[in-house]
Amino acid sequence: MNKTTKTVFSVMALLLAPLAIACDYPTRADVPDGATATKEEMIAGQRGVKAYMSVMEEYLSCIEAAEQETVADPDEQEEEAKQQRIDMLNKKYNAAVEEMNLVAEEFNTQVRAYKERSK
Repeated sequence: MNKTTKTVFSVMALLLAPLAIACDYPTRADVPDGATATKEEMIAGQRGVKAYMSVMEEYLSCIEAAEQETVADPDEQEEEAKQQRIDMLNKKYNAAVEEMNLVAEEFNTQVRAYKERSK
């Protein structure tokens, strides 16, 4: 392999590496309105929220893996760039956990509204 080919492959590897650890943010679950939803809609909403939580757990695992890969990357020369990436991943992780809590809280509020209406 000549020097040019090696250089091209090295550059491609550097450019494609972030894509290998790209973590796609899941679509937020739809929470039914407990004041107007039917029992079936509430059950479907519960299933949607559970599925969303499961996908969000996978997203969090992806962020953790990306952070571990960043920490372990021997090619990363600049410590400041590495720390910035770690900080960014931590912010994404914390925002995702907060969003999960908000969705759970919103669903629980709607369940209470549904139960209150159903009395």
